[in-house]
Amino acid sequence: MTTPSRRGFFRIAAATAAAAALPTIESRAEAPAAAAGALPFDLGIASYTFRSFPLDQAIAWAQRLRVKKMTLKDMHLPMAVTAAEMAAVREKMAAAGVELSSVGVVYMRNEEQVNKGFEYAKLAGIKMMVGVPDPPFLALAEQKVKELDIRLAIHNHGPDNNSYPSPESAYTLIKNMDKRMGLCVDVGHTQRLGLDPATECQKYFDRLFDVHMKDVNGSDKAGATVECGAGVIDIPKLLRTLAKLGYKGTLHFEHEKDGKDPFPGLCESMGFVRGVMRTL
Repeated sequence: MTTPSRRGFFRIAAATAAAAALPTIESRAEAPAAAAGALPFDLGIASYTFRSFPLDQAIAWAQRLRVKKMTLKDMHLPMAVTAAEMAAVREKMAAAGVELSSVGVVYMRNEEQVNKGFEYAKLAGIKMMVGVPDPPFLALAEQKVKELDIRLAIHNHGPDNNSYPSPESAYTLIKNMDKRMGLCVDVGHTQRLGLDPATECQKYFDRLFDVHMKDVNGSDKAGATVECGAGVIDIPKLLRTLAKLGYKGTLHFEHEKDGKDPFPGLCESMGFVRGVMRTL
């Protein structure tokens, strides 16, 4: 089978599942429990996808997509949030059946920001933060990880970032640190470096805590986010690799395209991935 026909097969499989990702169609509104349980990974959403919309809308869209986990960015959960405000957010999400799985990406460029970032995560009552501490403050971040028992997943940002462009750039610095210091592999930014996300996840799997799921239209700095299945990432290979490795984390979709109208593209992306996952 040629590569184009193989890609075509997965797109057909995904198209079948895409309808299930749109519960506005009454006959597809409730997925059978067995089918949902057959998926090898939890699916979540990075709320940066909905950066132009309030938290209530983000939660409503997560419900429509039958997604049970969400990582909140600071436009939806401000760093200056009070304990009362945090409790209200958690209550709202719990009532909607959406778990606050993590916060981030949290940038930590000095000692004060490291301390503030971990207090923020502690207040959120979560066990993992997606963050980017500048390398000189990694030791302090490790100290906070030990004190608070909150895992830190360092997010790579591709050719636009000097500190952590690739998964390897973070792994090299943390591999001898506490085991709760790990990685959030952004597969799009990884591909933009000309690296294969599946290979990178396999290389550094012992510290792989989280995956930001997307597709991009080029394997260079100019590569931009597109719907999953429409770009250059070999998503079937990525998902097969994660399944083989026994990945137990979440695939958090971060759909950066169409910031003012992200829902249709996110539906297509999730439908494609769900379709591929059902062929594993």
